Amino acid sequence: MASNAPSACCASGFKHEGTPVGKLETIDGVNTYIGTPSANKKADKAVLFLSDIFGLFNNNKLLVDEYANNGYLTVLPDLFREGQISTDDMDNGKINIPEWIKGYQPDNVDPIVAKTIKYMRETLGVKKIAAVGYCFGARYVSRFLKDGQIDVGYHAHPSGTTHEDLAAIQGPLSICAAEIDPVFTTQLRHESEVTLAKTGQAWQINLLSGVVHGFAVRGDPKDPHQKWAKEQAFCQAIAWFDRYL
Repeated sequence: MASNAPSACCASGFKHEGTPVGKLETIDGVNTYIGTPSANKKADKAVLFLSDIFGLFNNNKLLVDEYANNGYLTVLPDLFREGQISTDDMDNGKINIPEWIKGYQPDNVDPIVAKTIKYMRETLGVKKIAAVGYCFGARYVSRFLKDGQIDVGYHAHPSGTTHEDLAAIQGPLSICAAEIDPVFTTQLRHESEVTLAKTGQAWQINLLSGVVHGFAVRGDPKDPHQKWAKEQAFCQAIAWFDRYL
């Protein structure tokens, strides 16, 4: 594995305050949250947002809105068909991640990603797609970063990604990592560097100190360092997309 399977740290973190301003639609039977830029200066480019295990919850929707604020039409499909981990379960610690994850393997998730890409290209008229993957979603960025599906990729504290996934990418990939992370460990990060170096693609791994797995989407906004690190992770994605998309 290039990053370990989701574990308890994937179901921890803080809820962020704010009111999402995007719209919820049903795309081929899949609930999908869409953030539309007020001034769409990148009309032929868009971001596919592949979420952590909480799916269409507030933190992710607010991040979608931020990508839209930076000029990118952004699409967040429900990868779990309403079977996501609930924030109540997170608060109560009533989560069996190894059991839950059995229902959300590539056979279940790949078709949702594929139909969302098709919708973006054929219905929305998007010519180039960047994809962001937080935790769980990162693996599916790698899996679709080839064959003209996704053009540019970004991972934040990935989970579940295999070396085969990384070795097969056919486009630029940027990764943002946490110093304290039992899922994307120091050893696995270094192994990923070796794998990526053999792909012939542009790649980048940034490491942020003093933060834990999940910080880029569920960090504590009241902690100045965590807030700063979350902002840096977002800026890394935007800079990567602006460069390669």
